[in-house]
Amino acid sequence: MFSMKNWQQGKKWTNWSNNIVSYPATYYAPSSIDDIQQVVQNMKKNQTLRVTGAAHSFSPVAMPEETALTLHNLRGLLSVDQKNLTATFYAGTYLHEIGPLLAAHNLALINMGDIQAQTLAGVIATGTHGTGVTLGSFSSMVTKWGFINGLGEYIEHERGVDDLSEALHVSVGLLGILVTVTIQVMPLYSLHYVSEKVNLMEELKNFQQTIRAHRHVEWFYFPGSELIQVKKMDVVAPVEQNKWARRLNEANLQIVENGLFYVISELCKWQPRASNSVSKLSAKLVSEGVRTDLSYRMFPSPRSVKFNETEYAIALPQFEACMEEIHAELQRGKFDVHFPIECRTTKGEVGMLSPTQGEESAFLAFHMYKGMDETPYFEWVQMLMRKYNGRPHWGKVNDYHADNIRHYYPKFDRFAAIREEHDPNNIFMTTYFRRIFQ
Repeated sequence: MFSMKNWQQGKKWTNWSNNIVSYPATYYAPSSIDDIQQVVQNMKKNQTLRVTGAAHSFSPVAMPEETALTLHNLRGLLSVDQKNLTATFYAGTYLHEIGPLLAAHNLALINMGDIQAQTLAGVIATGTHGTGVTLGSFSSMVTKWGFINGLGEYIEHERGVDDLSEALHVSVGLLGILVTVTIQVMPLYSLHYVSEKVNLMEELKNFQQTIRAHRHVEWFYFPGSELIQVKKMDVVAPVEQNKWARRLNEANLQIVENGLFYVISELCKWQPRASNSVSKLSAKLVSEGVRTDLSYRMFPSPRSVKFNETEYAIALPQFEACMEEIHAELQRGKFDVHFPIECRTTKGEVGMLSPTQGEESAFLAFHMYKGMDETPYFEWVQMLMRKYNGRPHWGKVNDYHADNIRHYYPKFDRFAAIREEHDPNNIFMTTYFRRIFQ
């Protein structure tokens, strides 16, 4: 979780996994829209500014160079429209704060992922998502953006069939600083959760049917193992899990999925060749069971074992062939990896920089324990994903650069033109982005 204790001049800035480090000269923590406008308008020539969010990206997308800004003091629910089922928030609001705020109005998020440390601004800017073939990313929930562009102008833009909406959909913070956001919500609901341990090849045969039979389906494939974990969730009427049962479940997650997994991860770091055996053992130890609770308590899972991650979106019909190829390669034990591959689905989205590019997509997330060398594994993933025209998640380790960006995103030049209109002085154009836009 973000802490203001570390937000001080002269402090080192690092992301959650510590794979990105910088030393910004200036830190800002504004408390109003006017304050942010003043910061932007006072930026000097050739200086850059980045909003760092909760620092939960694995790419340099949020890495500050000269100037770092946090929206930590701009949080909370601003208004609710019960008739149109929308809610307006300050964009610095953390995901873990949103569920209770909406529940007080008998409302809930349509979807979310399994990490709740990020800010609304961060997940919207990077296209962060959960799972569900009929559901989109956080970006797809936005009905209105309120942002401060590189000229210090505050602009409110309602979603429509227009280029600015398509550019704002996934903007990676290049059009301006998102300060308020109106999102589509839905009536309060609970989720019924089922976790199963199944055979990979058998489940591949049923994949397309399963993802349409359930609102949420998520796979965890353990490298080299024939067994996978399948998580399914479906909407039910609002009901809360027994308090003691919830605490017992939380304790189990902390002890098994974090405590025990940390120990075996340290073992793999010390003895990398044990990774394949550990992966297969982890698959056999998968927790099976059912439970039901309010949706905002069901979506997230604690993640205290640190890792680095790369994630790609591929066209949904290619998922089975891709998984078969992944399984065949990882059975050989070529890579020392024990973290499972997380597989999710989303609907296609209209957005100039959306990794889905309008197609129903499968997202495959590859992880490596912090302190272990991910380079060979991630390089293989990048090569494999080129075969399937996979597009990297902007917030994860990626290989975007000027030579390939137009292949991934046919409307990139239009996005670049809109970006230049809103940030002619390149305030938000850090070294990472200059490599892409040069």
